[in-house]
Amino acid sequence: MPPDVYLMRIEEDVKLGFKDVLIRPKRSTLKSRSEVDLIRTFTFKYSNNTWSGIPIIAANMDTIGTFQMALSLSNFNILTAIHKYYSYDEWKDFVNTSSEKVLEHVIVSIGTSELDFLKIQKILLLSSKLKYICIDVANGYSEHFVFFLKKVRNTFPNKIICAGNVVTGEMVEELILSGADIVKVGIGPGSVCTTRVKTGVGYPQLSAIIECADAAHGLNGQIISDGGCIVSGDIAKAFGGGADFVMLGGMLSGHYECSGEIVKENLKKFMLFYGMSSTSAMKRYSGKIRGYRASEGKIVKIPFRGNVDITIRDILGGLRSSCTYVGAQKLKELTKRTTFIRVNEQENRVFNNFAY
Repeated sequence: MPPDVYLMRIEEDVKLGFKDVLIRPKRSTLKSRSEVDLIRTFTFKYSNNTWSGIPIIAANMDTIGTFQMALSLSNFNILTAIHKYYSYDEWKDFVNTSSEKVLEHVIVSIGTSELDFLKIQKILLLSSKLKYICIDVANGYSEHFVFFLKKVRNTFPNKIICAGNVVTGEMVEELILSGADIVKVGIGPGSVCTTRVKTGVGYPQLSAIIECADAAHGLNGQIISDGGCIVSGDIAKAFGGGADFVMLGGMLSGHYECSGEIVKENLKKFMLFYGMSSTSAMKRYSGKIRGYRASEGKIVKIPFRGNVDITIRDILGGLRSSCTYVGAQKLKELTKRTTFIRVNEQENRVFNNFAY
């Protein structure tokens, strides 16, 4: 058959999302959640850097990945992927007024244009403590994206480079071999993402994590689970499935540290939260929706929740509790201690109505 001829095919094996499973408890010698260590230390395939901290990342959405979020989350040794819409002057002010500890917990996000490439060169000159680059696009399967990744790797051989998004093992391998230390995994699972509805494209997030982690770890790379976490139990499932890092958007929305618009209804405060491919985002940063594009995101109103510190403590408490249920004294052990059980249809309906 000629190489340019393709046939439609159907994969028959079941693919699972977070809603489809629970983690089976196991005997444990842990007496308290306080005995659980959530800190992980990573070394990376290409750079000479190591990093220690709690491997949760605030998403690089413009309402979430703010400088204010980075200031708060660095106190918990948690990373923030700063959104790519801050100007160079805003970056300069932030770097000049922030401690080394804060800068070590910051990821600089870019797209794949020539302007993005020139901008990242200028930003990284501001401080040697800026170690992370995130090349972020909705569709990580294009040749242009791979070529751009190689260009960034050649220019910054000692930086830790994240690249994505993809959902299949073979593309994870290609991105790692092209220069990525970490691959971002997830297409369509986010709470304000409508890609699956608009395009019919996607992959259940838990199965994507399991398959992509296997591919990445075989090449000494890591993955980020990006999207789909609605409750703290989902974060535990992501780590249990093999994710090295978990990126959160909606779970961190609605706080002082976010940049969403605040609205009042019936004496209650809400903050607007939207996907980065939504109509709001495209109009805000492009001025219009281009004729060849469609919105792949939506706007939701999130009850205003005050400081993000309270939410983070609740998330970390849930994650520690998950570890105690399976006897994992360290977060690194959670994957080895995890056995997933499929949830039957009736149990799934009751559980999901409560949690989701």
